[in-house]
This record gives sequence, C-alpha cells and structure tokens, in this order.
Amino acid sequence: MIVTTAGRTNKEMTAYANKVAAELKSPFVLRNDIPVHKLHEQYEQDVLIVGKNRLAIYPKGTEESFFFHPNSAMFRVKRLMRGEHDPFIQAAKLESGMTVLDCTLGMASDSIVASYVVGESGKVTGLEGNEYMAYIMKNGLKTWSSSVSEIDEAMQRIDVKQTEHFAFLTQCEDNSYDVVYLDPMFEETVIESDGIKGLKHFALYHDITDETIAEAKRVARKRVVLKDHFRSSRFEKHNFHVYKRKSAKFHFGVIDPC
Repeated sequence: MIVTTAGRTNKEMTAYANKVAAELKSPFVLRNDIPVHKLHEQYEQDVLIVGKNRLAIYPKGTEESFFFHPNSAMFRVKRLMRGEHDPFIQAAKLESGMTVLDCTLGMASDSIVASYVVGESGKVTGLEGNEYMAYIMKNGLKTWSSSVSEIDEAMQRIDVKQTEHFAFLTQCEDNSYDVVYLDPMFEETVIESDGIKGLKHFALYHDITDETIAEAKRVARKRVVLKDHFRSSRFEKHNFHVYKRKSAKFHFGVIDPC
C-alpha cells in the first residue's frame, strides 16, 4: 500500500498524508498529477488517497475504490428518531446502556444504528481484520459529518479494533458483552452500497464457524444475534430462533445464552 494525496492538494493535506503513511507504515508518494492507474502500474500496490474530506483506497487491478460512508445507517437512524422500528434493533433487543460486540464490522451500518440506540451510557465495539479497512473505518466514523448530530455522535462513540473476530472472542471474559453480533452475509449484502465497490478485492472474509458461535454464546450476557441468508443451515444447526422477514434476502436469528 502506498499513500498519496488527491489531485488538488496543499501543504496541510500533504502533511496529513505523510501522517497517515507513517501510522500505516506505508511509503508516501508525491502525486504530481499522476493518474491512479499509473500509480498502480508503477508501484504494483494498492493506493490510499488522502482527500479533503475522506480517505479512499484504490485496490490495484481495478478502478473501484473503498471509502467510508454510513450508507443505510443514515435513514435507519432517522426512522428510529421518528419512532419507527428497525429489524436488527428488535432482534437484538437493544436498549440504552447496553454493550454490543459487532464481530463483523464491515461498513458499520449496524454498529452505527446500535450505537445510536445504546447511547452514551452504552458501548459498541466493532472488529475488522484488515488493517487498512480498520484504519479507514476508524477515521471515517470519527470525522464523517452527516449534518445530524445524533448520527455523528453515534458514529464517534464506536470503538474499532483491528483484529480477527475469533481470536478476539477467545480473549474475552464470560458474559463480557450484552449482545454479540455476527454477520457472515457481509460479503453479499454490502457490495452494492456506496463506498465499497472495491472492498471485495482485499477484504478478509472469515467464515462463522461452530467454534465462533460457541465463543459468542460464552461471551454474550444476554443474546447472540446472527444475520444470515434466509436459506442458511446455521440457524437450525445452532438452534437459533429466527425472525423471518417476508421478501428479505436475510433473516436474523437469536440465541439467549442465559
């Protein structure tokens, strides 16, 4: 991975790009108006571009990019603010003050909605295995401006950790989070969203194994929530209670470990 600036840049942006490069232990390259595909050819690496309002990764071999965008979380939180319901929140039975471990952070849509619901007295922790994705997500959640203070504050409260979810779960104490959330559908469901067309080129997709679910049950104080394809065998295999939703590609399944 190399780090450079957007086409139009200034001293402040160049300094910030150097800071990003240092934090990622990646080389900084002066842009000099060189097109992204030429940078790919020259360095044979993915390119992280530091722009005025966002960071974007352009994986080599593609013109697509990956950058943070709250996507569906925006309208989902606005619906909740109007007193409407959200299927994920209902399945997880989330309330103010609860703690949530999102084992498959992805673009953080579910984590953002969860963070809004659990509020300042609660806590949402999101896990991402790829160091560059984790960096983009952590930066985006802290700096994105949605023009809705409740959404911005919910994003800023999310604690992003760069780690593989099974390894993290094994290090957790029993009953250390109210809700543990697993979303193996991430690869299929998010590629259509803004900001992540390039994600499939380098994201880490760790399957949800039997051992992962066993660890999730140990760590969850109140509930394990699984989002999976409506035809998934995981629901029956692990005795999840399924919230079936008409015309939805995926359902939520829950286990109450207590």
